[in-house]
Amino acid sequence: MLKINDLKVNYGGIEAVKGISFEVNEGSIVTLIGANGAGKSTTLRTIAGLVKPRSGSVEFLGEDITGMAPNDIVARGITLVPEGRKIFADLTVLENLKIGAYMRKDNLNDDIEWVYSLFPRLKERSWQAGGTLSGGEQQMLAVGRALMSRPKVLMMDEPSLGLAPLIVRDIFTIIKEINKQGVTVLLIEQNANMALKTADTGYVLETGRITLTGAGEELLSNEAVKAAYLGT
Repeated sequence: MLKINDLKVNYGGIEAVKGISFEVNEGSIVTLIGANGAGKSTTLRTIAGLVKPRSGSVEFLGEDITGMAPNDIVARGITLVPEGRKIFADLTVLENLKIGAYMRKDNLNDDIEWVYSLFPRLKERSWQAGGTLSGGEQQMLAVGRALMSRPKVLMMDEPSLGLAPLIVRDIFTIIKEINKQGVTVLLIEQNANMALKTADTGYVLETGRITLTGAGEELLSNEAVKAAYLGT
């Protein structure tokens, strides 16, 4: 569904991504894990069209979308939930959700109710300003807003960042539920343990290169991964 080919990305004079290649199959959950500065966020931002690569390509459903404008990439079915949520704090929950569907011209009611079914707390707070929500609720709102564009691929940048362990479990339960309902998921995550337990496939990034690839459960038992990312 999504194919990254020998992608190289520079930030100023620094080569942040050094020729990585990987695939995301339709219906799967794929995770990229690695330390800060490994190139994970840069990879997602490049796929989303927010960063232009120096070389390499991004293919989606057989089409080369490398360097395409972000709104055109959203229109094709790829949406990014950014690190730090970046909701609109002064707007209500409902207004934030509607902004997620800004490119659509059809009726939004069914999709709003779908998001509320995934996140009942958002329905309870639909007229509340986004900035007054808890960190976990803001993350739910960021995911719900992204789902309003009806993505085929949902990309998530550190969805558990700064959240309490109980909320992290809730977020990953929702990720699995979204996937069951037909949305392919590509996520990057500092919580390698949760990410690999959830993912079908995992890739380990180190200083801009993919160093390990495997099924999520397989990487969980890899001694190098345990030592570097699982604290065991």
